[in-house]
Amino acid sequence: MKERATATDAERSGPVSDPYADRLRAEVFGLWKNVITRRVPAVLPLLAGAEKELPEGKTLISYLQALNIWFQLLTIVEENAAMRGRRQAETDGGPQAVDGSFAKALSECGDISVADFKASADRLSVGPTLTAHPTEAKRVTVLEIHRRIYRALVTLETQHWTPHERRELLATIESEIDLLMLTGELRLERPSPEDEIEWGLQFFRDSLFDAVPELFDAFHVAAHNRFELEDEPTPCLRFHSWIGGDRDGNPNVSIQTTRTALERNRTAILEKYLSALIIAGQQLSISASISGLQPDAAQALADIIAASPAEGDNFRANPGEQFRQAISAMRRRMVATRDGAEKGYRHVSAFISDLRKVEDALESIGADRLATRLVRPIRWQAEVFGFRTVTLDVRQNSSVTTRVLADIWALTGAANEYGTPEWSERLRTELAAGELPALDRDKLDAEGQELLGLLDLMRKTLHGNDPQAMGPFILSMTRSCDDLLGVFLLARYAGFGSEKLDLRVVPLFETIEDLRAAPRILEELLTVPLARRSLVGVAQTIEIMLGYSDSNKDGGFICSTWELEKAQRNISRTLEAQELKPVFFHGRGGSVSRGGAPTERAIAAQPKGTIHGKLRTTEQGEVVSSKFANRGTARHELESLASSVLARSLNRHVPDIEPDFHDALEALSGMSQTAYSTLLHKPGFIDYFQQASPVEELAMLKMGSRPARRFGAQSLDDLRAIPWVFAWSQNRHLITGWYGFGSAIASFRRFRQSDGDALLQRMFAESLLFRLIVDEVEKSLFHADMDIAARYATLVTDTAVGEEIFGLIRREYEAGCEALHAVTGCAQIGARFPNMKGRFARVRGELDRVHDIQIAQLRQIRAAGDGKGTVPLMQSMNCVAAALGWTG
Repeated sequence: MKERATATDAERSGPVSDPYADRLRAEVFGLWKNVITRRVPAVLPLLAGAEKELPEGKTLISYLQALNIWFQLLTIVEENAAMRGRRQAETDGGPQAVDGSFAKALSECGDISVADFKASADRLSVGPTLTAHPTEAKRVTVLEIHRRIYRALVTLETQHWTPHERRELLATIESEIDLLMLTGELRLERPSPEDEIEWGLQFFRDSLFDAVPELFDAFHVAAHNRFELEDEPTPCLRFHSWIGGDRDGNPNVSIQTTRTALERNRTAILEKYLSALIIAGQQLSISASISGLQPDAAQALADIIAASPAEGDNFRANPGEQFRQAISAMRRRMVATRDGAEKGYRHVSAFISDLRKVEDALESIGADRLATRLVRPIRWQAEVFGFRTVTLDVRQNSSVTTRVLADIWALTGAANEYGTPEWSERLRTELAAGELPALDRDKLDAEGQELLGLLDLMRKTLHGNDPQAMGPFILSMTRSCDDLLGVFLLARYAGFGSEKLDLRVVPLFETIEDLRAAPRILEELLTVPLARRSLVGVAQTIEIMLGYSDSNKDGGFICSTWELEKAQRNISRTLEAQELKPVFFHGRGGSVSRGGAPTERAIAAQPKGTIHGKLRTTEQGEVVSSKFANRGTARHELESLASSVLARSLNRHVPDIEPDFHDALEALSGMSQTAYSTLLHKPGFIDYFQQASPVEELAMLKMGSRPARRFGAQSLDDLRAIPWVFAWSQNRHLITGWYGFGSAIASFRRFRQSDGDALLQRMFAESLLFRLIVDEVEKSLFHADMDIAARYATLVTDTAVGEEIFGLIRREYEAGCEALHAVTGCAQIGARFPNMKGRFARVRGELDRVHDIQIAQLRQIRAAGDGKGTVPLMQSMNCVAAALGWTG
């Protein structure tokens, strides 16, 4: 069949070849080869393909390390080229030519009034949420070297260097590559939660603090150019974090961990303000005798100086330079804030007020550009980051909260059984009571004392000077209304009161069953007065979190995607009947299997009526470093997220899903789930999964502080979604991103015949959701490799089981490829994504050998039977992750 090219494909794929990127790759390759030649010349024949035998011993370790470095360097080059491409696009066509920009979103919003725009802009709120999910295979030390290489490449871009200067810059990059060779890439110890807290904050120090003012400036310029508005953008961004607050299945996260996270988050942003104020003070050398500062502006600066904790004559330093004196006074007051001393800022609003006074005073003397360059960025940072950097969320599993509540009740007699009418009745009775029975916490076990102590900490923080430092209590594996009511009751036992709880409780619906039950659960929850009063937020909204990875593990990619779509629409209708609106929090990961998809397209494909200008999303593991390690990329990623939500809010003509499309997706979802479930319940499947992949060896990588399984169980149901996806990626099956699609499309076509083909092709052309599904399935099938997968299948000790399970997977793979041909009209998998094909072509040959090494290593350690891994095995896992671009 002839390939159909579309504008969407062209925009997404871009040019197949970028001369700048090609030249830079060649240059970096030369530097990398220089290092290899000097450090480990024995691996050069292997890298050149001259040696066919697998390396051994030290040569094997050096080979894998060199290869892993090259895969990572390729990613750095691509990031640099992408950033340069965006700058070139803006130079050639203006800001509106850059994909994901505010300018482009506003240029495409059609005929919209200024009032409508301002209303949408005022509602706009996006919340990137950093999590400590263990999917980052690289050490922090290695990430820092990568960042220095990236910055050196940016410096190299300019054309004004002399030949000698350019050689020196290249030598600097080569020395960093050499440092990578000399630095151990593997973690020798599992990171602690405290290590993860510092890892997360480093992205704010390196890029996010400075990216935010650039983002706001881009919004301001785009609004001015489109609507001739001079108004500043409202703080449309608030960062959240789970790092130090997420204890779901992680026994290493304690109350002290959460307290440490709050303290370190606060210190990080206060230190940023201090350094920014030093720079502003150094440069604002404005003489009062020259500037002609008016009395009211001079008095405003004098008020700032008078509030300073400094002793003696505040005007002694920098006499006649009120701006420097005011900035110095603000800095002294910020030091007092950091140290908890007298005269510190009690609330960030007072700091923002002082910054505005300095800005106004500068503008009063015509120094608008100085205000814009030196003071306004600090104020915008203060409006976003406050005195907290992030809002720290807390997450815990419903099984824990239920168990603790049962233990509390058991102290006063026999506890009712969870799930019974008696349990539900007691919950509601105690929630409605004015006072609760006295509780002796010392009689609870460690788990109960920890949970109530955590709620105590949350209460004190929420009632402190910066309530936004503490976020909601997210209840994972929310199965029923009683699960949520149990958290409210536990909060009451922790002292939150009885009329309305300041604690926000956010349900996390994760499994297919729970997604389907979500509307009923919320409807029942809202009948409980205390819960309703406590849940409903500003503008009659309720926050609800949706889990992508567990629903994928539960029902497969197609079923999960459709059930998430339906859940959002059904939840929205349920809340609309209560005159409420949802704010959806999307628990996405980096890979397709965990909800990863291009930001703009994923948001555009959300169902009608589910985005009201507000959206939260998780940023996990290696996604955090790929998006936020460097300021330019960080600003682009944040702008893509915010502009996509804004564009969706401005688009008043989003069609509802067509009945024919709905019915077709319902049928495809059901058929794909049947195929997926049949595979998972095949006799011997669990043995196949554990033996034909390195899932049991994954823990050797020590990627995060959290265990790979919840609560130490060993069942497939209890395995976390991250190792589930990781394992299927490592062995190149990738079933989590495509399994069931081929069977579903084949059955649909068989029953609907020519009408079915026509409908599928119309859906592909017109349905953003179906198009997204098809595109992501195609990318997964492209990266899957049945020849490599067959080699892993030979690791299964029961040959018959290995052949049967792999036979099912291979046949479904072939059916998926055929289905794609029928739907897209393209004869070759991946042809619609030339950039993706080009990127993978650069690593495919060497990656094939890495898989052979990994299989050999798995055979070796399993034959030894001592449970000990090898350095080459762990290196091979890193190599595969680096080549594919994700772990889980």
